[in-house]
Amino acid sequence: MSTILVTGGTGMLGRPVCDALRGDGHEVRVLSRHSPPYAVDLREGGPLVDSAVDGVDAVVHCTNILRGDARAAGNLIEAAQRAGVPHLVYISIVGVDRMPYAHLKAKYVIERLIERSGLGWTVLRATQFHDLVLQLLEGLAKPPVMLLPKGVSLQPVEKTEAAARLAELATGPPVGRAEDLGGPEIRRLTDLADAYLTAAGKERRLIELPLPGRLYRGFRNGDQLAPDRALGRVTFEEFLAQRFGG
Repeated sequence: MSTILVTGGTGMLGRPVCDALRGDGHEVRVLSRHSPPYAVDLREGGPLVDSAVDGVDAVVHCTNILRGDARAAGNLIEAAQRAGVPHLVYISIVGVDRMPYAHLKAKYVIERLIERSGLGWTVLRATQFHDLVLQLLEGLAKPPVMLLPKGVSLQPVEKTEAAARLAELATGPPVGRAEDLGGPEIRRLTDLADAYLTAAGKERRLIELPLPGRLYRGFRNGDQLAPDRALGRVTFEEFLAQRFGG
């Protein structure tokens, strides 16, 4: 049995990571802003971070902060270095090295910090989670007309499958860049929108619009996809059925 720290352990991904590790008999510590005894904002650092990493066999870094993500990771890495943590596992996103978007660029910076940390490390890049695609579609469906970027495809993956893979990696030796994890299907955004509207019992007119900029071109080019790593099993429709029933 190992002792493993999960940062962001109460979040969308961190919670199922904790469940998977506990299910395999491991002792789990949770670090998040509102979860004692390690209730701390990683962006601020401090002695609680040192206490959280002290004596653990691995750290799974699931914290996802829109502002200050790299600073939080830097504080965690420094604490792990002081404690001599043997294995740091990080969940990243497919396309972080290609997509010109600030949040993804920060993820790529964190990857580089981890690689240069001197710690044993593993980085897993995954495609978009079902939950995040649903949040996107729910926002786009608020007006009576649903405007979608033209020609964009996504490859959503179930968060519990990503969590299971992270738990597996955390209890093994460091591997560096793990093979990417993609959802089972590459789907046009219009198809995903139709599936969502059907499951939610809504009717909206869908209109695709071309958008300017390098980020949109990256999505059109498929920089966010992992077609050769379609390892997920749960489809978007199966996820929606669990969420909405039916």
